[in-house]
Amino acid sequence: MKPLPLRSLFALPLVLGLCACAIGPEHQPSRLDSMPASFKHGAGWLPATPGGGTERGDAAWWRPFADARLEGLLLELATANPGLEQARARLRQAEAALKGQQAELFPQVQGNVAVNRSSSAGQVSKSHDLGLALSWLPDLWGRVRRQTEAGRAELEAAEAETAALRLSLQTSLAENYVTLRILDRQRTLLQETITAYERSLTLTRNQYEAGMAARADVVQAQSQLENVRAQLLELVDQRARAENAIAVLAGRPPAALDIAADASLPELPAAPAAVPAALLTRRPDLTAAERRVAAANARIGVAMSAWLPDLTLNLSGGYRAGQASGWLDAPNKVWAVGPALALTLFDGGARSAQVDQAEAAQEEAAAAWKAAVLAALQETEDALARLRALEDLSRQQEKVVALAEENERLVTNRYREGLVSFLEVAVAQNATLAARRAALDVRRDRLQASMRLVTALGGGWPGLGGAGESGASGAEAVADREKS
Repeated sequence: MKPLPLRSLFALPLVLGLCACAIGPEHQPSRLDSMPASFKHGAGWLPATPGGGTERGDAAWWRPFADARLEGLLLELATANPGLEQARARLRQAEAALKGQQAELFPQVQGNVAVNRSSSAGQVSKSHDLGLALSWLPDLWGRVRRQTEAGRAELEAAEAETAALRLSLQTSLAENYVTLRILDRQRTLLQETITAYERSLTLTRNQYEAGMAARADVVQAQSQLENVRAQLLELVDQRARAENAIAVLAGRPPAALDIAADASLPELPAAPAAVPAALLTRRPDLTAAERRVAAANARIGVAMSAWLPDLTLNLSGGYRAGQASGWLDAPNKVWAVGPALALTLFDGGARSAQVDQAEAAQEEAAAAWKAAVLAALQETEDALARLRALEDLSRQQEKVVALAEENERLVTNRYREGLVSFLEVAVAQNATLAARRAALDVRRDRLQASMRLVTALGGGWPGLGGAGESGASGAEAVADREKS
């Protein structure tokens, strides 16, 4: 095979120089024109400037809640949840697509071996062919690089979406877990109340037998006791449904998970006092939306490259002979080399339409990112407002519980002295029970609101958990599953 002419080698730097070009607009970080100076419901927060940040929140955001059982379930979710398995499969698809796009930057080499028989004017001939062909379409205008840029942005978006899904599922499991533990506490409260009401029923019967109380008082005490027993049965059903939801989120069938009753509750982390609002940029869903904008922007360059000519470099060589024995002899060598230039001269406006479509898609992605930022701001404001309101409500509910307990004590003493009917005792007891249950509901709401703030900020805030700390070890997670 003859070597390429020397002038072709001198032309190579020019070709490579052309390949350094990439047509189309460069991606600029997405920005929101009108950002609030601070969060309305978060005093001390710095100006919010979300815009495609990539730093993630603490992977072990649950550690400050100090609940080993919750931690084990969340770690199990991260490896066994079917929704996350689907997301990871989509992520591998994006990785494979990117590799396929990057392959277009390299020459394509093909080899062939053929034995043919042909006939002409009654003469039969045989030919033996052995060949190697190289074809390269240099990326003169950056079309492939823009495709690769879009593919890489899509891959980063898929990674961020997987992180967002994991955080969302973890929050859902944690909220169900809090509900379950509050129901355990409620059950303990109702069991204690049943014991107290049984004593009240005994006291009322004794007073009735002594002629100090009416039969109606006994019926009232019995009715009140049975009503609380009915409430306890309702809690059993609610707890079973919460436990089933946790099992499915953790990737187990409900029958394979049994969470032992425990009246203890996760710790309530302190709400952030002064945290940069720029933490919003760590939200994986905002990162995914911003990466979609970058991918759409790169596709504008891909569409614009259709206006420019494609240069294909072809090189082939091989051997052709009538006899296999002389296949590789020098006289049987064949070769070919040459460039091919292709340019579409008229397409009826198809290329213009493709550019317009790509630009509109980029504008749509930018609007979607803006909508995601506004939704993130709303979620954060809602979580902050909710936490502040629940903190005040918790203090107020403690006062209500204290007053209800004091009132019940006073009324019960008056009933023992025969000064009031049991109806007043029943009203006081029911008010105490309602106040205590309401206090537990507020505790549940505060824990869940704190978890929602974690999600709103993309995985927590500085000081929430040990940065860089990991959760329980794999052995601890296995031990935890065996216990269940």
